[in-house]
Amino acid sequence: MHEFKYKRDILFCEEVKVQDLAIKFATPLYVYSWNTFINHYLKLKNAFQEVRPLICYSVKANSNLMILKALVDKGAGLDIVSGGELFRALRVGCPSSKIVYASVGKTDNEIEEAIKSGILFFNVESLPELQNINRIAGRMRKVTNVALRINPVIEPKTHKFITTGKLTNKFGVDFKTAADILDNGGSLSYVKIKGLHIHIGSQITIREPFVAAIKKVVDFIGVIKKKGIGIEYLNIGGGLGIIYHNETPQTADEFAKKVLPILKRCGLKIIMEPGRFIIGSAGILVVKVLYVKKTRDKKFIIVDGGMNDLIRPALYDAHHEILPLENTGYARSNREKVDIVGPICESADFFAKGRVMAKIKERDYLAITCSGAYGFSMSSNYNSRRRPAEVMVRGREVYLIRERESYSQLLRNEKIVKL
Repeated sequence: MHEFKYKRDILFCEEVKVQDLAIKFATPLYVYSWNTFINHYLKLKNAFQEVRPLICYSVKANSNLMILKALVDKGAGLDIVSGGELFRALRVGCPSSKIVYASVGKTDNEIEEAIKSGILFFNVESLPELQNINRIAGRMRKVTNVALRINPVIEPKTHKFITTGKLTNKFGVDFKTAADILDNGGSLSYVKIKGLHIHIGSQITIREPFVAAIKKVVDFIGVIKKKGIGIEYLNIGGGLGIIYHNETPQTADEFAKKVLPILKRCGLKIIMEPGRFIIGSAGILVVKVLYVKKTRDKKFIIVDGGMNDLIRPALYDAHHEILPLENTGYARSNREKVDIVGPICESADFFAKGRVMAKIKERDYLAITCSGAYGFSMSSNYNSRRRPAEVMVRGREVYLIRERESYSQLLRNEKIVKL
């Protein structure tokens, strides 16, 4: 569920008219509902309360400081993948003991900073990475904890670009390699292998891949326990899907019902890393119609937001529902098929193709829904466009949580030098 709803044909975010926000802060504009993402976090926490998991929100989904701070204040930890995300996590006051660090390509500087910060552990993706962490920790004379990321070879039934649990992907190690590493773990003087980690992909809407992957790793835990190898944590990752169009994803309660019996069997501390499930439907991108262009074959709705603001349609051919801020004129006789496109000089710059909608006019505002995850966090300055402002709504209160970039900020790190 989310808090973007029509009231008398006017789209509201909680208790605030979205069009009022568009007029005040200009467009393109990201708008987030505080109650939506907090409620989604609490639903997951309550569904799994039997095992009292540490829920580490996936920062890469949306890294705005206010969103991170709101979740940390509710008890969440953070799942990070870069030095920049570590910097953000510490800036919002996340306890180091609630930070886990993934990524297949951690640099020496990133590893050193994370060790200094005392994070809970690294999710290690390969033997060379594990050896490098041991080398750096040894140089610092500081023992650090890690979890091995296992690739369970599961088909998650999602887009190929967000599949991570197959042998053809770059993530994690296979079970045999994991067993060899655990057998020889004592040779690493400055690393303690404290857990196992899996993450099979993103936007997964069915439960079977999760159940299969968790069963595999729990069976593996049983095998290594018999060999006298003890671990403390099982990190089951994230990847729970949301409704973008006509998907029917599982709820937090349905997911918990299926996997809790398996998790309780392993007897370990549980960590989860949801991102999209928490923030995806909690955000929209508001754009303004600039021009309505008719050709012999098509009708184009040209808006002021582009693929630099929300790249998912261009990158994944992702479907986002697009709603008018004023829901009038929805009679069948007034509907038409249109392409909704942006101003970027790329043919891939579109939000919808062949979409049937109520007739749209110049200067209308549109909401591109479910843009809270991998929206702003994947935005860019392509075509030297300024990244949009971000606003958070809580009830009747409105907070500007990121100002729109200025033109001078576009140039802030560039120099013209004398040749």
